[in-house]
Amino acid sequence: MDSRIDLLNRFYGKSDEDNRLCRNRHGQLEFATTMYYIRKYAPADARILEVGAGTGRYSIALAKEGRPVTAVELVESNLNILKENGTGLSALQAFQGDATDLSRFADDSFDVTLVLGPLYHLYEKADVHKAIDEAIRVTKPGGIVMCAFLSVYAIMYVNYYRGNWKEGMAENFTSDYAVRHFEEQLFTGYDIVEFENLFREKNVEWITTAATDGILEAIEKRDDFIMTDEEFAASLGWHIHCAEKRELLGASSHLLHICRVKRGK
Repeated sequence: MDSRIDLLNRFYGKSDEDNRLCRNRHGQLEFATTMYYIRKYAPADARILEVGAGTGRYSIALAKEGRPVTAVELVESNLNILKENGTGLSALQAFQGDATDLSRFADDSFDVTLVLGPLYHLYEKADVHKAIDEAIRVTKPGGIVMCAFLSVYAIMYVNYYRGNWKEGMAENFTSDYAVRHFEEQLFTGYDIVEFENLFREKNVEWITTAATDGILEAIEKRDDFIMTDEEFAASLGWHIHCAEKRELLGASSHLLHICRVKRGK
């Protein structure tokens, strides 16, 4: 059986990750919403760590705003693109590394830690907790940790209403509808409360959970989908206004869990 790292290297080596957040409307919405929350909770002079930075869409955008950013990426092909795209940005540093081991960084090193992709690809509960614990460890007391995750319900809505529902059920749920997490999924999804409960015993205070792309990924696959730039701009304001509504969270493909590290940790 291939390791998690082998699976990720193979997948991201073939995918156009660098354009994922700009080539379609749901990617643009995810990027705009996530940047909104980063700017909301990160002071202009905040020292930021992005774990699982991909090709650097967020890290580079933040560094271009003059924010000091350290990017960590596991997949070598992604890291190479990140470094190339970030050439000349003095505010940006980039390293290869895994979310489950941030030992190159001391405790309390960053004001804001972003984990915007690794938890899509961690399947063992011990590894999930390692990644969360490491993000908290390297963040200063009073600092912010933002972790992206996928809704298992949106995974079903987006991918399994095309005559393959039974396949999706077998991959994402047990026979009694408990959520499954295993390596061959590649992308693993969560029930919202299930994900929030991962932080229950951590030394953090929950701030909010927000939907970053809503139902847009599902409806964008329709043949009759049309959204002009003007309509997208109008929908963005509405989406951000509604992003934290509990009744809408599960329908969003991507979500953002935001918490503050307690002082005196």
